[in-house]
Amino acid sequence: MNERIGELLVKENLLSSEQLLKAREEAATKGRRLGAQITALGFMDENELTEFVAKQYGVPSINLDDFQIEPEVLALIPEEVANKHSVVPVNRAGSTLILATADPSNIFALDDIKFLTGYNIQPVVASEDAIRAAIEMYYAEPEEDLLDDVMAGFDDEGIDFVSGDEEEDTAGLAREAEDAPVVKLVNLILTDAIKKNASDIHIEPYEKSFRVRYRIDGVLYEVMKPPLKLKNALTSRVKIMSELDIAERRLPQDGRIKLKMGKGREMDFRVSVLPTLFGEKIVLRLLDKSNLQLDMTKLGFEQPQLDDFKDCIHQPFGMVLVTGPTGSGKTTTLYSALSELNQTSENLSTAEDPVEFNLGGINQVQMHEDIGLNFAAALRSFLRQDPDIIMVGEIRDFETAEISVKAALTGHMVLSTLHTNDAPSTINRLLNMGIEPFLVSSAVNCIVAQRLARRICSECVGDDPDVDMEQVTNAGLSEDEIKSFQAKKGQGCGLCSDTGFKGRVAIYEVMVMTDSLKEFVLNGASGAEIKREAIRGGMVTLRRSALNMMLDGVTTISEVYRVSTSDSA
Repeated sequence: MNERIGELLVKENLLSSEQLLKAREEAATKGRRLGAQITALGFMDENELTEFVAKQYGVPSINLDDFQIEPEVLALIPEEVANKHSVVPVNRAGSTLILATADPSNIFALDDIKFLTGYNIQPVVASEDAIRAAIEMYYAEPEEDLLDDVMAGFDDEGIDFVSGDEEEDTAGLAREAEDAPVVKLVNLILTDAIKKNASDIHIEPYEKSFRVRYRIDGVLYEVMKPPLKLKNALTSRVKIMSELDIAERRLPQDGRIKLKMGKGREMDFRVSVLPTLFGEKIVLRLLDKSNLQLDMTKLGFEQPQLDDFKDCIHQPFGMVLVTGPTGSGKTTTLYSALSELNQTSENLSTAEDPVEFNLGGINQVQMHEDIGLNFAAALRSFLRQDPDIIMVGEIRDFETAEISVKAALTGHMVLSTLHTNDAPSTINRLLNMGIEPFLVSSAVNCIVAQRLARRICSECVGDDPDVDMEQVTNAGLSEDEIKSFQAKKGQGCGLCSDTGFKGRVAIYEVMVMTDSLKEFVLNGASGAEIKREAIRGGMVTLRRSALNMMLDGVTTISEVYRVSTSDSA
């Protein structure tokens, strides 16, 4: 999108001057187009921006999801040209090519494609994200063909197993890791995971097999089984890219890979290597800053929950704890809270292990246990740095908990995470760590428990006839809700790879520490008693939050059971 559209958006009061300036600065920093950055920041909805551009230029707008583009139409424009100009061919009629673009004023791009194809160009407007998704989907080669291409010419006779008793040939491993097919295969695994919006890659060796799985929307799917003899070479290649010791195969190692994806986009992979019985298992966590959701209104909070959470983080002091298992979105919730609190007038410091995303204006500290820099040590240093807001990656022990509580009671806002099943049980976890009940009741402002449920694919959503009355009754729906309820599910389509799900939504349980709850804590109440009192006070539980998402047609009954437990005592 060009600058003129930005000015017109301000003129029409659809965007403020400050928002346009911020979008320009971030677009320049990240190498993104202005329109994509405006929607990424949440200043405008994609459809709203597309309709505005279409109206300004008198060009029709289209939804690319409604089209099935023919291969012969795609063949008219090479992938490099489509990426360069951010366009995708949609259809052709006689001597006219219908071309989807986010910027119909880009005469240079239209002329370039007219010259390349020999067709007259009829532009139509689509959002930049939709065009990028279409390019990735339509121009992607089938995975099987890619693997065949990569393995063509690979001579696996040159690679053999190394038993535990043999001396490691480090030089040989390094040579194998740089072999062209191995390099291509690793690159394929990494880029294919990005295209499929995977959150994790698992590379797993077994006695007689070797497999690669992606975690997509919280569920693992097997995507390929490379030849077993590639095991050592592939593992070594990933370790070289992560700057790890390829000769050390008996101890766990952690590293990081940074990939440049073009257009200024960078993707980080957090790498964990674990020695297993039949070789080293590698798990890579994908960290895409461009997809980091920092707008709290889009995380999945119901409005009353969001109001309570915001009230608690904007208190001058106290603790706000976010709980849930690994991969439940706790970091995203905390980063969104930090983004909300990140003002020039505030001093924000975080202790993280590891630092997943870099946030401007926030002092982030990476933990190094091997040299004594742990959460407790970082916290002590923070308190000598005139802090206003402190984030502790995780409270794991009494020492960290004690310093955090003391900081919260001496005029600081402390944000942190714990691993507990729900919000009420977090109180007992702190007490079991050794924190006195009167300190817990005084320090804690609120506790947020969360999970991630898979969203039903919007393209293939339909009625689910297999859900019976007993299932929804047992889940916790009332009789009145059941009467008007129609279960939904994804039927499976190309967009969701026939899974019926596309993306995830967070479900929350926000427990504000009211005076009555503080009394319960002081009187040594159990977790069940605290939960009952919190529900009486209006707390929406994880199960109820999941049911509300199901009632809204966002998720399925199976997801409700997967991510939450019954509220009955």
